[in-house]
Amino acid sequence: MTSYAKTAEALARLTPEEYRVTQENGTERPWSGKYTTNKAAGIYVDVVSGEPLFASSTKYESGCGWPSFTRPIEPAHIVELTDATHGMIRTEVRSTHGDSHLGHVFPDGPRDQGGLRYCINSASLRFVPKEDMIAEGYGDYLDQVED
Repeated sequence: MTSYAKTAEALARLTPEEYRVTQENGTERPWSGKYTTNKAAGIYVDVVSGEPLFASSTKYESGCGWPSFTRPIEPAHIVELTDATHGMIRTEVRSTHGDSHLGHVFPDGPRDQGGLRYCINSASLRFVPKEDMIAEGYGDYLDQVED
């Protein structure tokens, strides 16, 4: 069984933007993230802990300016919390083991895929291409990635 955790070494490897987003509940500017338009096959993992979060097969263009997904790859790796900042009531999404701020989930996603839109900061993610998934220990998730 793979173990995922937030470590001092992982935090030290973060860029200032990754740290601001994941550890200080920041938000990157819309359309500025490196994965907003990524269409490659693979999975997105927590930049801090490495826990698998989202598969490319659930990524879609929502027009919001951040990578959007219809569901997590492993629901146990996602924690949802009430966020009442900025004069709004939203549902914050965090990684379970890394405790990284990822973004928010909204009920305005594609109805035919469950109706949710996980709006996620690129700075909280690391993309693992399909061809590297086995070597990096994510082979169990190949069935969730499109050909």
